[in-house]
Amino acid sequence: MSQNPVSASLRDAKARARVAHYTVGTLQTDGDGTVWLECSCGTLLRNGPTWTLDEHVRLHRAEAKYLELSMAAPPGIPRLIELGR
Repeated sequence: MSQNPVSASLRDAKARARVAHYTVGTLQTDGDGTVWLECSCGTLLRNGPTWTLDEHVRLHRAEAKYLELSMAAPPGIPRLIELGR
């Protein structure tokens, strides 16, 4: 049995999410006070009427990590959310 608590495929999935989703450029401010940054994947991360830029960045990174981990998870593992393959 392996001593590593996380399989190589899941470690690789986390790394893929990290390297594919990082902020690029400098903070921009629109005339209406909206602040935004671009993610390396092309998504504009911005504040909104009820959320901060930081919250959007954290959610985006969490979603990216979730998707990568979901695709790399072993078949048959119990899930909270089913992911279509």
